[in-house]
Amino acid sequence: MSRYPAPRGAQEHCRSLEEALRRMRDHGLDQLTHWGHRLAAVLPAGGRLLAAGNGGSAAQAQHLTAELVGRYREERPAYSAIALHAETSSLTAIGNDYGFEQVFARQVAAHGRDGDVLVLLSTSGRSGNLLSAAMTARAAGMEVWALTGAAPNPLAEAADQALCIDAASTATVQEAHLVAVHLLCESFDAALASSGAAAVRSASRRAVAAVRRIR
Repeated sequence: MSRYPAPRGAQEHCRSLEEALRRMRDHGLDQLTHWGHRLAAVLPAGGRLLAAGNGGSAAQAQHLTAELVGRYREERPAYSAIALHAETSSLTAIGNDYGFEQVFARQVAAHGRDGDVLVLLSTSGRSGNLLSAAMTARAAGMEVWALTGAAPNPLAEAADQALCIDAASTATVQEAHLVAVHLLCESFDAALASSGAAAVRSASRRAVAAVRRIR
């Protein structure tokens, strides 16, 4: 047992996170489940997920792409997912030649295709480089999803769909975003398993029907 009492700020931080997660459970799970099912339709068909963020949000975006290229829990195929901020040579070249607001938009124009998905994470929802990326992606026919802090904010409005975390501190928003990333992966894996089981049932029904025709 520690002889040092927890600071009041730590207690308040925990309470703030608990409240943010409760609100996300009550109002965001349907959104994340929908995103998971949408990804389960896009990625196995050869589509791609692009993700980006600044600072701590960059780490969260890269966490998402790692879970898709690698795996979340169960063994499954690798899927195409790129964290745009991790492309350091492209990032610095674009920033040097075109300005910081274009560091993601230029990569979206290069890698994104009609039907792909762009996930943008921002605690403020006001980062110019993410807003530029969102506009470029939508012009290319991509779906744009935003994970942001409290609404309203420009990025949530620029995206096709947004999950906004209403919390007092940047740290709490980022922590809730990490949980949201895991829940999205959970929903994605569940949707893959469901579609795989459905495919097996469909193949089985076709096989039975073929046998009956032969008879």
